Amino acid sequence: MTGTTSDSCCEETPAPPRMWSVDEHLADVLSDVVPLPPIELQLLDAQGCRLAEDVSSEVDLPPFDNSSMDGYAVRTTDTAGATEQYPSVLTVVGEIAAGAGELPKVGPGQTARIMTGAPVPPGAEAVAPVEWTDGGSGTGRAADAMTAAPADRSDEVRVLRPVTEGAHIRRRGSDLSAGERVLEAGALLGPTQLGLLAAIGRGTVRVRPRPRVVVLSTGSELVQPGDPVGPGQISDSNSFTLTAAAQDAGAIAYRVGGVPDDASVLRAVLEDQLGRADLIVTSGGVSVGAYDVVKEVFAEYGEMDFRRLRMQPGKPQGFGRIQGTPLLALPGNPVSSYISFELFVRPVIRTMMGAPDIHRPVVRAVCTADLRSPAGRRQFLRGWYSPEDGEVAPVGGEGSHLVGALARANCLIAVPEDETSVAAGRTVDVVLLTG
Repeated sequence: MTGTTSDSCCEETPAPPRMWSVDEHLADVLSDVVPLPPIELQLLDAQGCRLAEDVSSEVDLPPFDNSSMDGYAVRTTDTAGATEQYPSVLTVVGEIAAGAGELPKVGPGQTARIMTGAPVPPGAEAVAPVEWTDGGSGTGRAADAMTAAPADRSDEVRVLRPVTEGAHIRRRGSDLSAGERVLEAGALLGPTQLGLLAAIGRGTVRVRPRPRVVVLSTGSELVQPGDPVGPGQISDSNSFTLTAAAQDAGAIAYRVGGVPDDASVLRAVLEDQLGRADLIVTSGGVSVGAYDVVKEVFAEYGEMDFRRLRMQPGKPQGFGRIQGTPLLALPGNPVSSYISFELFVRPVIRTMMGAPDIHRPVVRAVCTADLRSPAGRRQFLRGWYSPEDGEVAPVGGEGSHLVGALARANCLIAVPEDETSVAAGRTVDVVLLTG
């Protein structure tokens, strides 16, 4: 028996959308990001940046022998055997302040009064602290050295104890020598590093700049904190959390909160912000929904890939470029948004900065409670890690809206995709969120 074949029986069932693993998504994102090109910045503008080159000193530090004390520059032979009963009496031939140019020469039986940081004069071999002298008071008592007024000082000073060669002198080059490498490429420039650069005479420095990150939170239900909250509305917290997280990662962050679900408004905001962004981070509008205009608008500006990940929370994610600028689209639930930032956005920011440590540290710890996890998903639970005893305890529940629990957590407990439960006492991976 023969018959006709219906066209419908030959139609293929569409393949389900690909589910990405956390590691696959992260690798794909990082493969499209490179460090920002180096630029030359004034020192204070370079704070928080990473050096783009090695830095060597062109000068000695200190640049000359100088006194570490207020006192008297002396020849050691002139103070040999000095005591309070039998002091060495020296003739004062001058006074040397910090920054002095012309220096008196100290000959036998002579001394020069010297201030801290002042250059050591020729002929002098050491500095006798003023407390070891009578301060030129003529009394022969060390106690008078601190109170003697300049007008009351004589042309002589009594040194009340012997001074060894080199005592209280900071030798030229004792800190750094000319030609010595003082900072390596990749070093983070903080207050002490900038002070060092200034000390060796550098007014500018070549660095990888801090990336400029624009943070957008989308959703017509969002209102600004402090404004009245109407029915069906919530205060916008994501833009604050993510902007602060971007700053914590080292970026210069700009917050643009509460963009409504209106395609024309979102387009206008994007066009306004693209000029100052090295990276754009959005929250909301990446799931399947009738009012998710984010995908629609982003598709008009560039190549975006919206995908599902085998993770909880944070299953929906988006990544691509808008007119050449990298963009990461995160889910709108507060916990999902923050965890997604830590796993994916923070490494992007750190890569752009040229930082050697782009990921949060991961340690192993003993879990103090039973955990459950969905099959096939990598679960990230909020936790409190105690490094003293090597234990971690879950904080709050599993919901992706529990911002109270998130604020009490200092880590994330990671449960692998192939495990649906973890018994108390098991060792787990812990992603540290601080330090």
